[in-house]
Amino acid sequence: MEEPKHGIRAVHGTSTITVYQAYTPEIGLPAARLGSFPATWKRDRMTWVKPSFLWMMYRCGWGTKEGQETVLAIEITREGFEWALRHACLSHYESGLHLDRTTWKRRLKHAPVRVQWDPERDLHLRSLPYRSLQLGLSGEAVHRYADEWTVAITDVTPLVREIRALLREGEPEAAARLLPEERPYPAGDELLAHLRP
Repeated sequence: MEEPKHGIRAVHGTSTITVYQAYTPEIGLPAARLGSFPATWKRDRMTWVKPSFLWMMYRCGWGTKEGQETVLAIEITREGFEWALRHACLSHYESGLHLDRTTWKRRLKHAPVRVQWDPERDLHLRSLPYRSLQLGLSGEAVHRYADEWTVAITDVTPLVREIRALLREGEPEAAARLLPEERPYPAGDELLAHLRP
């Protein structure tokens, strides 16, 4: 079956969906230990979450980039995730989607969530022909994310290192078997029509 160009693929269950972020060990390790973000985590900045494990690996270089050494899997409520989609604005102007550039800019300025669609990645972090969702949370959305939506935080850095080691050893099949099992997320037009370019 062909992948939709703009679809959400994620680990999800009946009530939660998993997103990924990468932080310094000073933030990531306490977050995983506490199951919540520590006081040093900045709420006044936009925070980007990614449902795609491999897009996160592309972004953080398998946990090797400075400031992104600790990779976290954050389980959040589907209710919260869908609130974010409903209150989101596409991060760039699209003529067929937005009434005009001024209306889009106004919407973007006030939206607590931004959406970007970036090329999904394969196991070797090469671009795929379909796109992966990123959610940028700010203001009210950041507070909801930290205080209401987050159900569990797991440090998946050991898994990241294991997969990377297998790839370096020329064992892509073994590496692929360790990937989180991501499935299409049931987000219909009601959630995505205003976000699909």
